[in-house]
Amino acid sequence: MEQPQTNGRYSELSRHYDKPSGPRAEADTHEQAGNPRLRKRRKRRRIALGAGILTVTLVGGTAAWALDRYVIDHVEIADVSALEAEASASWSANESGSTEASSNATESGNGNGDGTAAQSATVTDTSYVASNASIQLETVTTGSGEDTLTYYVATVDASDGTAIRSAFAKNSYGTNITDKTSTIASENNAIFAINGDYYGFRDTGILIRNGVIYRDDAARTGLAIYRDGTMKIYDETTTSAQELVDAGVWNTLSFGPALVENGEVISGIDSLEIDTNFGNHSIQGEQPRTLIGQKEDGTFVFVVVDGRNKGYSRGATMIEAAEIMQSLGCVTAYNLDGGGSSTMYFNGEVINQPSNGGERGTSDILYIEDLS
Repeated sequence: MEQPQTNGRYSELSRHYDKPSGPRAEADTHEQAGNPRLRKRRKRRRIALGAGILTVTLVGGTAAWALDRYVIDHVEIADVSALEAEASASWSANESGSTEASSNATESGNGNGDGTAAQSATVTDTSYVASNASIQLETVTTGSGEDTLTYYVATVDASDGTAIRSAFAKNSYGTNITDKTSTIASENNAIFAINGDYYGFRDTGILIRNGVIYRDDAARTGLAIYRDGTMKIYDETTTSAQELVDAGVWNTLSFGPALVENGEVISGIDSLEIDTNFGNHSIQGEQPRTLIGQKEDGTFVFVVVDGRNKGYSRGATMIEAAEIMQSLGCVTAYNLDGGGSSTMYFNGEVINQPSNGGERGTSDILYIEDLS
């Protein structure tokens, strides 16, 4: 079997260091030949040198792999908006009576002269009201001193599930494609947004966004938002992306864990880990959080908990996150990507204080379109 290239380098180096030189070369050579300690020392030196060269080679290879897997952009779909528009048109055309309804709406018009619906919205510092959704914001602070906890709540009454939209960084689908939540929101005319599940950090999980299937690789407990506005926790391994779309699923999220189901905090979430792969951190402990939930009446609740800033907000444990959602009336709740990613955006501004001292790039957002 051919020897690795490092062995050749090792041999050359060992010959160089073993070769005696200088006025006492001959004497030294005889002395070493009769001294087992010196021979052992030389052998250890050669072994250490060879190990060092091998380590450099392995580290270099690992670094290249890590850069490719977690840093370098890999674009699979360059124009997500066009793909989703095509899919939406196809879905609408397949709906019973949709073609006739569309024709009637175009002929009658809505006062704009082009057949499009008239849009209007009312926006304040803490609220938004329009035909697609109403949003009410509030800031909650509990505790004091180093125990202070601050979180931001957006209560959203959506017209239906399709009002909860998703957008990808740079309008592209793939791995390691990131941008700030506020940038993605602005580029998609969002009035409100939160960071999503950072789908681009992993290559598993069922990923459906705005009715389009992007990935079908079941791995964990997911969250499904249906077109009719219902939201359910589900086991990805028991279904497929196509089955979910056929059942009316509009968006899926694949991070976790699920926090609240049927109004009860799910047991075991204080010890569960998600994606313990290279480069990921534990989701346990007091952390910034991004959470999504739904009340019994169908109202959506979005929460961003700030953290890692003692005196302002320490962050929430997983149990505390679930209890927050439960206290807000959620019968279903799910944990999204947190830590430095946790960001809430409203009317052109980030309203929380991300733990990195500024926004961190993310793969995706959930948002409400601005109709004002």
